[in-house]
Amino acid sequence: MIKITNSPDLDRWSEFVYNHPHGNIFQSPEMAEVYKRTKNYEPISLAAIDCNTKEILGVLQGVVIKEISGFLSSFSARSIVHGSPLLVEGMEGIKALRILMQHYDKLMQNRVLYTQIRNLWNTSGISNTLGELGYKYDEHLNFLINLNKSKEELWNQLKKDKKRGIKKAKKKGIVVDELREGDGELIPVFYRILKEAYNNAKIPFADISLFRSAFELLAPKNMAKFYIAKYGGKIIAVRVILSYKGIMYDWYASALRDYLSFYVNEALVWHILKEGANNGYHIFDFGGAGKPSEEYGVREFKRRFGGKLVNFGRYTKAYSPVKTKIAEKGFKMYRRLFI
Repeated sequence: MIKITNSPDLDRWSEFVYNHPHGNIFQSPEMAEVYKRTKNYEPISLAAIDCNTKEILGVLQGVVIKEISGFLSSFSARSIVHGSPLLVEGMEGIKALRILMQHYDKLMQNRVLYTQIRNLWNTSGISNTLGELGYKYDEHLNFLINLNKSKEELWNQLKKDKKRGIKKAKKKGIVVDELREGDGELIPVFYRILKEAYNNAKIPFADISLFRSAFELLAPKNMAKFYIAKYGGKIIAVRVILSYKGIMYDWYASALRDYLSFYVNEALVWHILKEGANNGYHIFDFGGAGKPSEEYGVREFKRRFGGKLVNFGRYTKAYSPVKTKIAEKGFKMYRRLFI
């Protein structure tokens, strides 16, 4: 027998995630606490427990996000599962997956438009089960950079334009630094630069509490790093990296439009790659590169750093297709009127 709990023991939960071969920060108790402290975010943390042995057979953490307030709030809620469910191997893991997802769907079906599982590794072993449960698979690309290399090897795998851009940023006097304990007063500056990019793209953006929580809870544990690029003492670009078990996850990034020609994004990424390699990290996860069937300018930027292209994809289940269509039309109107 398997039972589902929505309040797993923190120590056992943390140990299960950390020891799992695909354990990642998005399924951790620490990330749940960040979500709890974020406005319009609600973590849903489930564990499948063997009733006889009391051992954890699987963990599933998602987050319900509502980024639009007011009359459209019920049409903006979605559920995101970063990093996929974590399961023990074999049939016990598949049984746990089925029960976890059925329980999760019951919780979500009247609360969100859809649930999306964003994979960080090859999940073909569970694709049939998820398909049977109504989850549709779509291709989605990403780049992974091996950091088990010397600085020279990392440099040599960069494309010529990236090398040229990094050199130009250095000549311009771009300085890359990291926010430290006591730099919390800079989070509003950090946030404004991030939000500008989303406003330009007319996409709703997370509340500042997400970044304050990550800085206060994760950064002291070396699970998050807040990088800034400065020109003449002014912060002109930012990047947030999450880190866990030797992997650096590119989480959020933006630069002021007026300074893009200074190659600040190139300077930031290069600094992070060097720092990761020098401090025992083995993978830099670029955080997604779009669908292969669609043009995506960010994909070309990421590709030119020499990483490995992977296609782990995503699974999506829409709970109300009709409501989703209404929401899409409403969202387009919202973007025209309010963003």
